[in-house]
Amino acid sequence: MRVTNRKRVLITGGAGFLGSHLCERLLHDGCDVLCVDNFYSGAKDNISHLVGNPHFELMRHDVTFPLYVEVDEIYNLACPASPIHYQWDPVQTTKTSVHGAINMLGLAKRTKAKIFQASTSEVYGDPEIHPQQESYWGHVNPIGLRSCYDEGKRCAETLFFDYHRQHRLRIKVARIFNTYGPRMHPNDGRVVSNFIVQALKNEPITLYGDGEQSRSFCYVDDLIEAFVRLMASPDELTGPMNLGNSNELTIRELAEAVIDMTGSRSPLVHLPLPSDDPRQRQPDISLARTTLDWEPDTPLREGLVRTIEYFRRLMGR
Repeated sequence: MRVTNRKRVLITGGAGFLGSHLCERLLHDGCDVLCVDNFYSGAKDNISHLVGNPHFELMRHDVTFPLYVEVDEIYNLACPASPIHYQWDPVQTTKTSVHGAINMLGLAKRTKAKIFQASTSEVYGDPEIHPQQESYWGHVNPIGLRSCYDEGKRCAETLFFDYHRQHRLRIKVARIFNTYGPRMHPNDGRVVSNFIVQALKNEPITLYGDGEQSRSFCYVDDLIEAFVRLMASPDELTGPMNLGNSNELTIRELAEAVIDMTGSRSPLVHLPLPSDDPRQRQPDISLARTTLDWEPDTPLREGLVRTIEYFRRLMGR
């Protein structure tokens, strides 16, 4: 018999960039949080300040194996999300998305928990429509170097909706676009962290191709707010739902902003484009605006100030 009304929430990938911020937010909201991570791309430093909280529990576990716990809600965030990490062991990346989804959906079925899937804008591949709407099926290479991540996430979405239809699970599927902020991994190869680290070291800043590819960057606090609102929404709102910032800029513009804000002497250098790198990425967030009353409100430069300060402390610069 339960003696508390605190919501019991499981966060897989809870020691990662997004997961650690979600742990903080849910503890602040009065939840009991079980953080599960195998520490492949997550880090104990991201959640070490939470360990003394009596309502926070940390478990080392790989979601490709079943997990037997009692919870009310599940946020399934576990999966390496940067090309450097997910291409290191592509078979394991696919297993994390697919077997991880099966195991967490099985847990949700047994406990009757509501379950949230952290999907990705990469399900759209190299899109042929712009901006991307949830109704777009995508343009994805199924056998390329990025496929272990892109197709793994697409398969996970399939599993979520089949469990919803077949077993009446309460699901929430979010398609996350580029997100940045403190606790990004300094060596994950993503453009924001890459540019800031290179700028602080006064090293050449690497632009792939001509730097005119477009991206849209959402600050982490804004994204976590959307997570919480989507999870709390009516059961009939399953998603998939685009979550991200609809303000678009080029990679070159981002690099120039980072150089300016860090006072760096870094030059820009050009390298060949990686395989299947999307030319453009911008979410249509109309659904989130109308159903969650949500849109990002942190200006890019304000978010970059906080992120640059985090990396200055991390690097001792």
